[in-house]
Amino acid sequence: MLATGVLEAIAEPNRRQILDAVRVRERSVSELVDQLEMSQPGVSRHLRVLRDAGLVAVRSDAQRRLYRIRSEPLRDLDEWLEPYRAEWSDRLDALGRHLERSRPEQLSEETS
Repeated sequence: MLATGVLEAIAEPNRRQILDAVRVRERSVSELVDQLEMSQPGVSRHLRVLRDAGLVAVRSDAQRRLYRIRSEPLRDLDEWLEPYRAEWSDRLDALGRHLERSRPEQLSEETS
């Protein structure tokens, strides 16, 4: 079952930027501060929300805390979205077919 916390966490654009950054490799808070040009307290608050939602994991390396993405909650979200994606795909395919059928009629009306 998809946790509401995951959706709430990724709804915020700065948190999505953090996820993008830690998707590539582990990052320290200071690296994230530099990359996102945010304050350290702001980055730390966003990381706490992401950690609570299970989207990032943290490990200590001497004095640094390194964050990495946890893909499991995102896989759960992807699985939950699949039926909706299929529904929209079917609708977009139907729209495409309708537009293709309408195109010859529009072209003949425009040239008349």
